[in-house]
Amino acid sequence: MNRELLMLVDAISREKSVERDVVFGAVEAALASATKKLYGGEVDIRVSVDRDSGAYETFRRWHVVPNEAGLQNADAEILLFEAQEQIADIEVEDHIEEPIDSVPIGRIGAQAAKQVILQKIRDAEREQLLNDFLSRGEKIFMGTVKRLDKGDIIAESGRIEGRLKRGEMIPKENLRTGDRVRAVILGIDPTQRGPQIMLSRSSPEFMKELFAQEVPEIEQGLLEIKSCARDAGSRAKIAVLSHDKRVDPIGTCVGVRGSRVNGVTNELAGERVDIVLWSEDPAQFVIGALAPANVQSIVVDEERHAMDVVVDEENLAIAIGRGGQNVRLASELTGWRINIMSAEESAAKHEIESESVRKLFVDKLDVDAEVADILIAEGFTSLEEVAYVPMQEMLEIEAFDEDTVNELRTRAKDALLTMEIAREEKVEEVSQDLRDLDGMTPELVAKLADGNIHTRDDLADLAVDELVELAGMDEAAARAMIMKAREHWFV
Repeated sequence: MNRELLMLVDAISREKSVERDVVFGAVEAALASATKKLYGGEVDIRVSVDRDSGAYETFRRWHVVPNEAGLQNADAEILLFEAQEQIADIEVEDHIEEPIDSVPIGRIGAQAAKQVILQKIRDAEREQLLNDFLSRGEKIFMGTVKRLDKGDIIAESGRIEGRLKRGEMIPKENLRTGDRVRAVILGIDPTQRGPQIMLSRSSPEFMKELFAQEVPEIEQGLLEIKSCARDAGSRAKIAVLSHDKRVDPIGTCVGVRGSRVNGVTNELAGERVDIVLWSEDPAQFVIGALAPANVQSIVVDEERHAMDVVVDEENLAIAIGRGGQNVRLASELTGWRINIMSAEESAAKHEIESESVRKLFVDKLDVDAEVADILIAEGFTSLEEVAYVPMQEMLEIEAFDEDTVNELRTRAKDALLTMEIAREEKVEEVSQDLRDLDGMTPELVAKLADGNIHTRDDLADLAVDELVELAGMDEAAARAMIMKAREHWFV
């Protein structure tokens, strides 16, 4: 019988072109499955087949779990203290094994054994095909729509299948069985039943790869796509950079009479593409990203990672776009929060901010409004600037002499010290569970304390826009922080 087993393994190995170890593993799984049926319950069985002689042994196994965890499956688990009575140096996550009688191969049932073995072989073949496909380093999957599966599309390329989920399709795109389809490979999902290659036609990466295929200069390294933002099927923006001064990045991506960009647009169901020149200067980058709107002025807020962009009335609708699309895509492309406003709105906001700074200077520096207005007119917006800008810069203000400057700097430093002491007292009121929250930093704790957010529940009760305004973080980070704070509600 053992000799017959070895002959069977060799025959299947040659027929299916897989390693003998894979076939042995399938045989072991078949024997283990048959043994489990004899015992019933959730027992754990291991079968070991000798690769040379064909002889095999069977073991019943118990997984060692911590004493305090308790048994979730008494048929296949054992507490640590009980396991240590048998093996003194055993540890959690180890296994205890006990030899048991092996099931004769003849009693397994040829059909059941064959099914298990063939399934293992199919799994091994599929894994080998996947590995061969991925080793080629291809980023674009080109295949044919084979079938629909619960709204997802299963596409086939040779013997390889990929899954294009409904959410990764271009909206309103109607793909049918037999249609040719291209999509970017997102990755492999080993937990997925059936095709494990996950595809996308709506992701920014797909557009990047399409441009790389249409524009040889990208493949050659002369051009680089720095970022991409999409409303799949409607509109997109890409930012390009030239590494060769002789190559015009925008013109090269557009192509002669728009041939290159049209090649991408046609693949994406007519999706309109704005090609933007990438710049190291964030303000210049944002101005380009908002095209075709003309920008009057920009105010950059580094701390909040946001920009106030002023446009005239004629360009206001263009800058915002239908449903806010243009400004939203520009924000995703650049990574900056962009606030579009008219000149009147900008002036009103500036007046409000000036009034806030004026009040700060009057209250904290103990000066009249006239002195405060002089500081504002000279570009001072905070006590830190008054206290620590170079002395010479303040002496250049005609209305101030040296004594006045020294007095203002002293008052500013005293006010900052007083405010810092008060802030530390506020921070001390913040609960430890809020301080220990993942992602919390001392700076963020201080900002929350300033906003009277002292407990985890206080943070959990905030809306996303409230936290964005309070802490100056982006919406995604604010949403993640609030959800983290709410986790204990659902435990």
